[in-house]
Amino acid sequence: MGISEQKKESLTTQSVWILVAKIAGFALNTMLPLLVVRYLTQENVGVYRQAFLVAANAVLVLPFGFSMSAYYYLNRDPEKHHAAVLNILAFNFLMGAAAFLVLFLFPGVLGATFQSEELTRLSPLIGIVIWLWIFSSFLETAALAQQEARLGAVFIVFSQGIKTLLMIGAVVMFRTVDSIIYAAIAVFAGQSVLLVAYLHKRFPRFWAHIDLPFFRRQFAYTVPFGLSVMLYVGQTDIHNYFVSHSFSAAEFAIYSVGCFQLPLITLLYESVGSVMIPKMSQLQDEDKKGEMLRLTVTATQKLAFFYFPLFAFLMVVASEFITTLFTSQYAASAAIFRVNLIALPLFSLVVDPITRAYPKAAHFLLRVRVGIVIVLLAVFWYGIGRFGLLDMIAIVAASIVFEKLVAAWISARMLEVRFSDLHLLKPIGKIAAAASAAAVVLVVVYAAAAGQMMNLFLALAERALAFFGLAKGFEFVGGCMFLGLFASIFGTAYLVFAIWLGAVDPDDKEKFSRLLRRAMPRRSSEPKAA
Repeated sequence: MGISEQKKESLTTQSVWILVAKIAGFALNTMLPLLVVRYLTQENVGVYRQAFLVAANAVLVLPFGFSMSAYYYLNRDPEKHHAAVLNILAFNFLMGAAAFLVLFLFPGVLGATFQSEELTRLSPLIGIVIWLWIFSSFLETAALAQQEARLGAVFIVFSQGIKTLLMIGAVVMFRTVDSIIYAAIAVFAGQSVLLVAYLHKRFPRFWAHIDLPFFRRQFAYTVPFGLSVMLYVGQTDIHNYFVSHSFSAAEFAIYSVGCFQLPLITLLYESVGSVMIPKMSQLQDEDKKGEMLRLTVTATQKLAFFYFPLFAFLMVVASEFITTLFTSQYAASAAIFRVNLIALPLFSLVVDPITRAYPKAAHFLLRVRVGIVIVLLAVFWYGIGRFGLLDMIAIVAASIVFEKLVAAWISARMLEVRFSDLHLLKPIGKIAAAASAAAVVLVVVYAAAAGQMMNLFLALAERALAFFGLAKGFEFVGGCMFLGLFASIFGTAYLVFAIWLGAVDPDDKEKFSRLLRRAMPRRSSEPKAA
């Protein structure tokens, strides 16, 4: 095995470790909101979501992407490694401290933004969470930048596990927003100690390497990352602030549940995109636009095979999906959830690797995103007191659809796509047809038996849990049984139509067949001894 093959295998192994860790992290992180809605009042759920919305956005925006410079400087300039680490820690510490001071000295800022006296009271605590979260967030990045994927995976799972455990304990035992925030403070404080210990072991006495000229060079490198993150937050989360300002905390809780994002969607998209980015850059350098187009269509087809049926299924069972996960108190969130799903099929368009390969396209999309954020701010400002919750999410969904279509258009321009190339989309059309046909089957079954089946599963779940002395949770168990049954019906219909229409790639079909043969127990050809 050559050196390049060893390196490739090493990169693949690292990617697998991080992917597994992120899946585990998502699974752990998903447990908390499901319990929060069951132990907190709707008003407190809204306050909890507002508090951590502010904290999460601050953690994304305030560091200005400075931690990302570790991926660049810790893999070159060995003499600058200690200074790079010190600069990142110092910058993150100061930005977190600045956020804390603002919220400590002017707690009314959050209260005025969210029209909430509770957020005013909690502002200093939220400031501490932001400070510690920003500082400790470098732990995972530092390990990955050092190409210690296994250790990075351990950090991800360990941090998420402790965080989930402590915050769930706070919810169950104390049932207050304050207790959840205190649990977060404890988690990030412990993570900060672990970070300093790890950096001291890898970069002994890093705190003694002060280099201000290098700091300026390092900061200049991070500016594009910081601007991109600001635009991302502006486009994806600005609507939450306007909703919080215009509606009560309880109404915001309903809205935020309706905006629930399935982690699998982002995980699949990012995994495919990260693999394609280097390949697209190579093909662009070799001016192989036809190959770039075929690779993009193939990746889009594979994502569409999952995203299209997921969209169709959730559109039909949205009410049961929301009430199963978040209880019947959030039944009103189902309509918001359906509108929020509208952009899901377009996430199968894998165009980010193309725009990264062509700087002209990337600069054009940057201007488009700036324009979208400005328009959203203007529309939401005008809509205060005029728009309802469905109006707000519809505007957000429209902006995402618009950006995705513009990105697809500019990507097609870069690859010089012609009308004759449309035949490449035929397999994706077949997938859409299979998902639509399966949805029709599901709608018929749903209309005929949904009510009766849900009542049956709820009764069975209640009896089963009562046998073990449990009075709570039967709605969740019964709802999961209902969703499992209808997912089986829909999935079977979808696969039948997909195979019949030829929507399944022959290579994928053969790989799946081999996987089934391996999974099935082998029968021994030798006769058993008497």
